[in-house]
Amino acid sequence: MSCYEIEALRLGLMNVLGTEDESARQHAERELDGRMDGPIGALATAETLAEIERHLDSALVNLESEIATTDADDPSYGYLRGRLVAVRDAEQTVARMTDHGENVLDGLGDAHDLLHEAFPIDE
Repeated sequence: MSCYEIEALRLGLMNVLGTEDESARQHAERELDGRMDGPIGALATAETLAEIERHLDSALVNLESEIATTDADDPSYGYLRGRLVAVRDAEQTVARMTDHGENVLDGLGDAHDLLHEAFPIDE
């Protein structure tokens, strides 16, 4: 069993961050072999945090559906529920990354405005 959502998220974040760790990328791609359709594939190829958030949400919906149709006596049931917890945690982490990035942008805008107030430019 594999954590498809987590591996796809890793690939998407590598794209967004410009990470060039080829061994990590190859490992994730091997884990996703044959699973690159739908939200998992879109998540793996995402290029922005907004895309990651959108596709991760879709992947969560699919995972929740899979859990809902899996019998509680199925040996994979516990793993699926654990995977759901891990993916929800990852979703919160991505949301914090987005919030932090937006705060950095706001701070840079404030710094820019402050510089223009302190040193006005005549146009």
